[in-house]
Amino acid sequence: KMKQYILVERNGIHIINLFKSLDLIDKAYDFIRQTVAHNGTVLFVGTKKQAQEAVKKQAIRVNMPYVSERWLGGMLTNFQTVSKRVSRLKELEEMDFSDVHASGLTKKELLLLEREKDKLERQLGGIRNMNRTPSALFVVDINK
Repeated sequence: KMKQYILVERNGIHIINLFKSLDLIDKAYDFIRQTVAHNGTVLFVGTKKQAQEAVKKQAIRVNMPYVSERWLGGMLTNFQTVSKRVSRLKELEEMDFSDVHASGLTKKELLLLEREKDKLERQLGGIRNMNRTPSALFVVDINK
């Protein structure tokens, strides 16, 4: 399938024909522009170390949800459960972990809740404000 977009192969390295690829890049750009114009959301996904920071930065810049850590199974197909975990994250963010006496919890319970909050923040922090499944995915570096 990709053969038509490869200009030349040397020593196992493929050189991409940018003229042919440019048409498809323009097509993808138009699709994303139309999706956003019709109040659609684009979920940015980049879980590899090289892509994490760039994906997060650009998604925040355009105010779109992102996944830069591990992709959780069912994030799209079982969105109801994921949204429950997001609401749990919001619940934990409202808690004050520094005041042991006011919370009515022990230090250990507060520590466990804080760890749970940190884990949820890492996994779901980028989709905190996503209230429905996205209209499109922007995936960076899908090959291993």
